[in-house]
Parts: sequence; C-alpha cells; structure tokens
Amino acid sequence: METNSNESYGADPLEKSERARSNFVKELVQCCGEPGRTPSMNLPKPPKSIVQFWDDLSRLPRDVRECMESWRVLERSGFELQCFDENSSREFIRIHLGSRYEKAFDKCYHPSMKSDYFRYSYILVKGGCYIDADDVYHGASIDHLFTDGRLKLQPFCYDIASAQMVSPSIFINSGADNLSWIFYFNTTPMIACPNHPIIKRALLNATAALEQESNGELPEVQATTGPGNLTRSISEMITEESCPKDALLVLHDWENTSTSKWPLSYRNDERNWRLSNQQTYRASRTEAQ
Repeated sequence: METNSNESYGADPLEKSERARSNFVKELVQCCGEPGRTPSMNLPKPPKSIVQFWDDLSRLPRDVRECMESWRVLERSGFELQCFDENSSREFIRIHLGSRYEKAFDKCYHPSMKSDYFRYSYILVKGGCYIDADDVYHGASIDHLFTDGRLKLQPFCYDIASAQMVSPSIFINSGADNLSWIFYFNTTPMIACPNHPIIKRALLNATAALEQESNGELPEVQATTGPGNLTRSISEMITEESCPKDALLVLHDWENTSTSKWPLSYRNDERNWRLSNQQTYRASRTEAQ
C-alpha cells in the first residue's frame, strides 16, 4: 500500500532528524527479513527470564496485577518471572552498574521513566525479556525468541493526522507510507542477550540525557528514556556500523503474542506518563484500586 501523503499535509510534520529516523525504521520494518538467520555477531542466547516493573508493589492496581499474572503460565515452560519495584531496581543498578547510573535512575521523575531506565539496565547486565506490567500474554509460544541473542523488538507506527496508531497489518507492507506517519520501536517487549551493543548505547544515551542541565524544565519522557531514545540508539549504532543490522530482529506479529491492555485504572491519573509528561509526579492515593 502506498498513499499520497501530501493530501493530508503540505509540509513534513517531523523535524529533519526525526524523519530520517522514521525512514530508517520503516526500511528495517518493511525489508524482507530472515527470522531464522543466524546473526553475524557472536551473541549468546538470552536466559529464559521475564522481568517486569511497578514502582510500588504494595500499591499494585488489581487490573495491572491481572495483566502481570497472565505471564505466569510460562513458568511451566521453564521461564523465570521477576518483578522489581523502585527500591529493588535502584539496588540492582547500584550493585551492577555503579553510582553514575544510580544517580541517573534517581533523576527519572516518573515511574514510566524509571521502568524504561531499569529495563535497559537489567537487560544489559542479565539479558532476558522485559515486559511492561500492562501487557497481557495471549498464550503463543515464545521459546523461539530465546534461541539466539539478537535484540528483538516490536515496531510501531503512529499517524499524527488522526492521532491513532496504524495497524501492523498495514504499515509492515513494503511501500506503505504517509507523510503523517512516524515509525519507531517500542520498548516492550525487549528481548536480548547480556551486553547487547544496542542496549548499551540506549542506556548510555538515556544516562547522558538525564545528566544534562535542564534549566528547571523536566525532560520529555519518550525522547529521554522511552521509544524515542531506543529508536535513536538503534539508528546511531547501525548507521555508524557499530552494530550490524542482523543484531536486531523485528517482531512483525508480536500482537499475536501480547498486547497492552487498555483501558486500565492507572491510565486516568498521574501514573499515566502521558498525563504527567514534564510535570512533577505525585502518587495517587487510590493507586491500589
């Protein structure tokens, strides 16, 4: 499918660098991949572990708990499931990465940023699979995603004109494009071997962004730690030829395995980063509901 983007926009809604990254992701997503191909890098298998985060587990909402519990069935297939809160995440980062990274973690002003920063840290150190707490498992086997150490990510495409996500059944097709679309990589799932070079770059970029002087303004979530940071890091590494393309595997059909549940109770208050972006975060008194 190919659309005439100029019908909806007379000018590109993205900045030049953003458009370049979007086109880069589009090419990765729409190229004819080889899922069974052995990566050129010597990447070890990731451990069969699934890691999640919620900043305060004593106030875990019931509907989010149900999402997290959906993954428990994988324990029968030999997967280990772990969930970290803010304190255990900070301790993990301090022990395995040191004070610089611990300080950067503490600069994350919203739980979503802390979860972003923690997932980079954990997957870099231990490898495995990070899954967002609001993702629901649908039961498909994921064993094949743990047979090699490639970084495995889900692609997304957002239509600025309609303020809606574009269906993968549309945007993964060769030639599908629109000037109002932006292609990027999601941060869940995040499956990789320990010390994957792209994850290392993503953590370093997030750390550097958090360390910058802010002049009193809080940094933007997506660009600092979220999908914007991850997508930029992938683009940098592959464009610089610091990492081959085949160190990354695009998961075109991840929605058959898992989807983010919507709506959930926390999405209606400050716990939703979209409602708290660049604002001081204050936990809701009704978080556990």
